[in-house]
Parts: sequence; C-alpha cells; structure tokens
Amino acid sequence: MHRVPGPPKNEPIFNLPNAVLAMLLLMLAIQVAVDALLSPGAVYLLFTETAFIPQRYSSGASGQGGAYFWSPVTYSLLHGGYAHLLLNSFWLAAFGSVVARRIGWLRFLIFWALSAVASAALFLMFHWGGQSIMVGASGVVSALMGAASRFAFGDRGFRRDLAHLNPRLSVAQSLGNRTVFAFLVVWFGINLLTAVGFFFGAGDSAIAWEAHVGGFLFGFFCFSLFDPIEQA
Repeated sequence: MHRVPGPPKNEPIFNLPNAVLAMLLLMLAIQVAVDALLSPGAVYLLFTETAFIPQRYSSGASGQGGAYFWSPVTYSLLHGGYAHLLLNSFWLAAFGSVVARRIGWLRFLIFWALSAVASAALFLMFHWGGQSIMVGASGVVSALMGAASRFAFGDRGFRRDLAHLNPRLSVAQSLGNRTVFAFLVVWFGINLLTAVGFFFGAGDSAIAWEAHVGGFLFGFFCFSLFDPIEQA
C-alpha cells in the first residue's frame, strides 16, 4: 500500500527570527509615532536628537549632548516615510533573517549597532561638516547583504530557509564564487549609478550611497568576527 504524499511543506512567509521581527516592529512603531502621534515640534526634536548629522562631528564632543554618541546608531531606526521603511523592511526580512538565524539575536543586535556606525562613518567622510540629515536602515541592510554573501549563496542558490547552514567562505573564496561575484557586481553597479545621479525609486530624496557602501564593506569583511560557525 502506498501512501499518497501531501503537498510540500513550505516555510511560512512571515516566519522571521525574533530579532528581525523586533527591529521591524520597532521601526514601524517609530514611523507611526512620527506620522500620527507626535506634534511637529516633537518630530523635529526626535530627528535632531537621533538622526545622523555630519555637522555634529566638525567639533569636539564637549557641549554636544548625548546625540553625539548615540545618533550614529539611532538614525538607523528612523525613516523618511512609509515607502522608505517598506523598502528597507523587505530587504531586512530577506537578508537579515538568514544572518540572524546563523549568529543569534545578541550577535545580531551588536552587528546592527556596529554596522550602523560603519555606515555613518563613511557617510561622514564624504560629508564632513555638512548639514545633511541621514536616516534609515539601508546601511545596516547593506551590511547584512555583505555578511550574507559570505555564506548564503550555496550551490543551489539563495534559500532563505536553509542558507544559514552553509559553510562560510573566505574573502578570496567569495570573490571567486561566480554567484557571489555577480551579486557584488550588480550591487556595486547600482550604487555607482546612484553616486553619479541615477536614483532608483527615491523620488526627491537623496540616497546615502556612501552609507550603503560603508555598511556592505563592514558586513563583507567583518562577518567572520560574528560567525559562531567555524570556517570550512
């Protein structure tokens, strides 16, 4: 007697690691507060105190207040609107999930904070003393993409449910992998076009491509410091 096989069991679409889900909900709550709950004065104060502003760092920390120290991380939780938040949330769910499953929630939160700082640092280098305001998780998302490119593209391509089990490639092995190399070419190509003035769905808002690159380089080269799995 043969048993009739049932339909294949697919991973639920919203089966996200707790750390990723928590960050998505936190960013959504902040956006709702900005759009519907806070007064204009409170929104201005929130962005002044938590967004990344290069001009802050043209002088010493004395008299700057706490924002001098925490804004290189907190800016990653703010967004310029729901479209900006939705775009970052989509890529965070895709790439953040595989990284979070591999390194655990504590390492994930530390990775988030440090990749935000790395993204802000490169942005600062290109905008030293400027009054521009940077918000958004795209630098962190770029770092997660860089980290995922070290292990998530296996022989069967990128699978969100199993990618975290793949062995970690060295930097040289990653660059020698055709799938990873193609991903890098496309990713840096898009950001290069952004740098010279081609915007991809940004409307009138400038895209902080410097933060993207800073985050990606941090994730790609520093992921091994967070990876609990020994290199193959």
